[in-house]
Amino acid sequence: MELIQRYNNISDDFLVASKPATVRSAELLLWNEVLVNTLNIPVAKSDAKAILTGSVQNVCSPSTALAYSGHQFGHFNPTLGDGRAHLLGAFTDSNGQLFDIQLKGSGRTPFSRGGDGLCALGPAVREYVMSQAMAALNVPTTHCLAVISTGQSVIRNEVVPGAIVSRIASSHIRVGSFQYLAVHNDTNGLRNLMDDAIARHYPHIVSCGNTRVIEFLKAVCSAQIKLVIHWLRVGFIHGVMNTDNTLVSGETIDYGPCAMMERFDFNQVFSSIDKQGRYAFGNQPNMANWNCARLAESLMPLIDSDEESALQMLSAAIAEFSAEFNEAYQDMWASKLGILVWQDSDNELLSELLSEMNSKQLDYTNTFAALTNAMEVKSDALFLVPSELDSWIVKWQLRVSEYERSDVLQRMKITNPSVIPRNQLIEKVIAEFNELGHSPLLTKWLPILNSPYNYKSVPDQFVNTANSDTSYQTFCGT
Repeated sequence: MELIQRYNNISDDFLVASKPATVRSAELLLWNEVLVNTLNIPVAKSDAKAILTGSVQNVCSPSTALAYSGHQFGHFNPTLGDGRAHLLGAFTDSNGQLFDIQLKGSGRTPFSRGGDGLCALGPAVREYVMSQAMAALNVPTTHCLAVISTGQSVIRNEVVPGAIVSRIASSHIRVGSFQYLAVHNDTNGLRNLMDDAIARHYPHIVSCGNTRVIEFLKAVCSAQIKLVIHWLRVGFIHGVMNTDNTLVSGETIDYGPCAMMERFDFNQVFSSIDKQGRYAFGNQPNMANWNCARLAESLMPLIDSDEESALQMLSAAIAEFSAEFNEAYQDMWASKLGILVWQDSDNELLSELLSEMNSKQLDYTNTFAALTNAMEVKSDALFLVPSELDSWIVKWQLRVSEYERSDVLQRMKITNPSVIPRNQLIEKVIAEFNELGHSPLLTKWLPILNSPYNYKSVPDQFVNTANSDTSYQTFCGT
């Protein structure tokens, strides 16, 4: 396996050499063969246990840990970094695009801050399932190549099996990466990192000077808007939208305390550490905006002007976030309702629907799947519009009747999934892995998750709403 070393040209202390911990007894539990073939990943399944535990080091790319800062629930920590992750290096896919291979749960690094650097099997399985499901839902995401059990126990609230996740990402450049260099007054490092991010993610930016900085910031803002719109579209709650978990590429990263909203509620929170609802479902757009503002602050040293003028330019770029988001947000609801051209009166139609869904505790995914199914010539009995919406649906059907039925259906079917990675099923899969070392449920479920816009032949066990998800909690898994 030949890997390329990345980020070694950014700054002297941006990454540090760090070897993964020795693994006693590795066993390959999950392997993403489709991802291997899609990205042309240079890791053979037969070599996975050796390479993806760090037992075999690449000569051209010794493993490293990346430094970064981060606002964690609004509180700034200047030195975070990869405390339980090792970057093995990067490879190029068939299109010549770079992708990182990083191990999670592979042991202590200089950034571990007293932690054991390990990962429990449960969070590893969660990341594998969630990242595959999100990719199938057409949500920008990092990917999980494999889950390998270590044969070692990890102590969390209880003693549980340990595992290593191998993550594939187009880059690991975070908002917190820029914050780290900014707090160290490393202007050259900031410029190097921005140029690296532009080369990988925004090659259309060819300008120089202040214009280059502003265009980069706007591109990151647009990517974050698109990402959060996708989250809202499918009911995903990240749970820990800290700046160190915000990639400038606009891809989802860190599936620790994430969950899927089932009963519709903009205030829904599942993360055990989000006591104030900072990262609640409906607050995610505000947090994305806030995180982008923190990126803007970090980029100030790159503006060739006095501080006041630099602040004005960056603030003007951030101010465009709201208008761009609002336009994308309106288009998202139009797509979910099959409305081809949004009118002012549609705001009332949407508001009434969401109010009914909230007060009647209707399932978010199933409700929109039912509306989509209602447009089919031959509807599926599994997806029926809830009786609580009998009066509302008459108004909606009248509204979309002005369009061709096939056009309405086409727009809704690419927007509204029939299945999502439901929380209670994730927990059952994790329980099976902890007990058996494999999951019969996942074997049946994963093909369904990989075709989430298929409305035919979906077993009802994969669309049923949990009896009660109000007490459900997710945890970071660190």
